[in-house]
Amino acid sequence: MNNVREAAAIVISHLIQQQGSLTTLLSDQFETISERDKALLQQLCYGTARDYYRLYAVAGRLLKQPCDQTDTDVLALILLGLYQLRDMRIPAHAAISETVSAISALGKPWAKGLINAILRRYQREGVDIEEKLAKTDESYAFNHPTWMIEKLRHNWPDHWQSLLHNNDIKGPLCLRINALKLTVGQWETQAQAQAIGYQSGHFSEHAIYLDEAMDVHLIPGFDEGHLSIQDEAAQLASALLELAPGQRVLDACAAPGGKLCHLLESEAELSDVIGLELNEGRIGRIYQNLERLGLQTRCQVLQGDASSQDWWDGQLFDRILLDTPCSGTGVIRRNPDIKILRQNENILHLAKLQLDILENLWQVLKVDGVLVYATCSVFPQENERIIERFCKLHSDAHHDPIKAEWGIERPYGRQLFPQTSSHDGFFYARLIKKA
Repeated sequence: MNNVREAAAIVISHLIQQQGSLTTLLSDQFETISERDKALLQQLCYGTARDYYRLYAVAGRLLKQPCDQTDTDVLALILLGLYQLRDMRIPAHAAISETVSAISALGKPWAKGLINAILRRYQREGVDIEEKLAKTDESYAFNHPTWMIEKLRHNWPDHWQSLLHNNDIKGPLCLRINALKLTVGQWETQAQAQAIGYQSGHFSEHAIYLDEAMDVHLIPGFDEGHLSIQDEAAQLASALLELAPGQRVLDACAAPGGKLCHLLESEAELSDVIGLELNEGRIGRIYQNLERLGLQTRCQVLQGDASSQDWWDGQLFDRILLDTPCSGTGVIRRNPDIKILRQNENILHLAKLQLDILENLWQVLKVDGVLVYATCSVFPQENERIIERFCKLHSDAHHDPIKAEWGIERPYGRQLFPQTSSHDGFFYARLIKKA
């Protein structure tokens, strides 16, 4: 069984090498440690990933030369040690001792002295080092990769600093009330009886924000399928589809199923609903959500590629929700590893994929049908520019401006930015197919 810091070093080392996401890497390491250490492991990994660029800049000042590619586990332990000293309540002597000890289990006892010296030097000189970095190193000051800082500054000259700031603040826990089983008022009565603090959503009538995060199974009605966890920005998709009885609806790129379940909750008399997902491993998550909410008989889930038509039965759709694969830059506060894993060149490849999927799905939409295009990205290259280009290429594509109180109106679609005590970053555009 692994030491918790050894497990954390493995996770962070693989992240640095871009060999998996925080979620999947943590899942693997949870199997190697004791139950009582799982919360600490998660805190260590998420905290180090969230502060990665500050920690990396500090480590760069403390190391005489950068760690070799074969020693990313040594670098990972240095970052983990710095995170504990900077941001955790663990006594400094214990944090240093446990972190130094973990390197032996990773087969590199020669690095003990190096890690110990760096962490103790940080104790002595850390304040001065960080003051200088704040003035001279932009990636330290804004805690993001340089390419992302520059891209956001260019794309959003009035918003880029608040975007970077909000990316480093943990997002609140937001719930979606299942309108088929419960009213918001009924849930509020249950919450008040159990002294659970909450705030109503700002833009979705079904959204509830908890004042403090808690185990989902302790939330009144969760296990009974009365509510789900879903950010308020993601809850806006259902209303934009303008659902009505008898419609045939496609949710493309459907995993993990939150939006699919919401549209089923929003309109009980849809004639035919299909959830499409490319990744076979994620389809199980869709079924879990459908079954917990009692919606498994109301739709069909298919494995298929939204950029092809191998899965299509030839019947056109009245409504299509395309929550397309994207950079995820609107949800960094929930997935801090995005800052480490995403590269500038990824955006161009994603934009091509997004346009390919949109081109393909447009062919299976009825005349007068509605397609809602959505991403959890804040980059125009993945959002409004895709819609603008598509409309210029297709004379039958009518951009239907979204009139709403949320987000920022753009020439094409509306952009939401992550808010400190509210929703994540998101983009929506609505297209109507004309004859």
